[in-house]
Amino acid sequence: MLSNTTERQLEPIDAVITWVDGNAATHRQKRQEYMAIESLPLHENASNPHRWMCNDEILYCIQSIENHAPWVGKIWIVVDEEGPDLSSLSESIRAKVHLAYHSEIFDGYTQVLPTFNSLAIESMLWRIEGLSERFMYFNDDVFVTAPLAPTDIFDGVMPILRGKWVDYSEVLNNDEMRDDPAKFHHYMQINAAQIMGFSSTELFSSAHVVHPFRRSKMAELFARYPEYFLSNIKHRFRNLEQFLPQGLHNHACIRNEEAKLSTQKDHLHITSGQGKGQPPADTLALLTRATDPDIKFLCVNDLPQLVEIIPNAADWIAKAIGGFPRSVAH
Repeated sequence: MLSNTTERQLEPIDAVITWVDGNAATHRQKRQEYMAIESLPLHENASNPHRWMCNDEILYCIQSIENHAPWVGKIWIVVDEEGPDLSSLSESIRAKVHLAYHSEIFDGYTQVLPTFNSLAIESMLWRIEGLSERFMYFNDDVFVTAPLAPTDIFDGVMPILRGKWVDYSEVLNNDEMRDDPAKFHHYMQINAAQIMGFSSTELFSSAHVVHPFRRSKMAELFARYPEYFLSNIKHRFRNLEQFLPQGLHNHACIRNEEAKLSTQKDHLHITSGQGKGQPPADTLALLTRATDPDIKFLCVNDLPQLVEIIPNAADWIAKAIGGFPRSVAH
């Protein structure tokens, strides 16, 4: 007879990817319509069109899962109304893909829709019908770049968190930084940590990798802090009052000793605009590191900007993930 823990270890681990095509005419029109009726000016981090751009990153993301994490159960793509064209991917990986619609995961709270806010959407991912207890959350610009095992993400039911302890008190106490789009994410992490009783002087900042979640932990937090969640999902566009859902989950797990912290340097993050004004060789050296066997994750925040600096950046990403999706093969 298997123990409950052993049984859970044998359950599949699903992947969840949020996706939008900001170039689609219907989405763009709807977004502009709701932007126009916002009562207060939007933060630059909330209104920058790059936030909704689609450059086939999701094809690289799913291809990387197929190549390096074939043990993944279902792959859920969270969409508003229409999903991406995945016809270039193999039949075997497409068979794992399921669409989860905003109207479904916001069931009972659809008055906040449509939403153009990833923080609101991330608050409700755990409500996907049929989602596994343990799941990995991907932004579509995060790729798996080396063989990945379930034990790289979870130790039994305990999520393995990548990141570092930081002191963000300077950000919190500097009003000028509130307008800085590069610092916006800091405030989201501070808000999440403070809900769980952590100070801005010492909080855990997640790396830009896949985020392991326990579905039951998010359900527990939603039941315990409904006012915070309802506030988080009411904003159609990002707002400084919001919290980072994975930050809330992680600090709750840390507080209850239900997580393991990883100090491994097995991930790379190429930020939007990184390398501008610097020798291209510096950015290329960083990108080529993604092909090292000790690097398991690569996040590229703005692929078109990276291609401006490194014209063959897509070739390096393809090499890292184990090959191009067929529609973008060179």
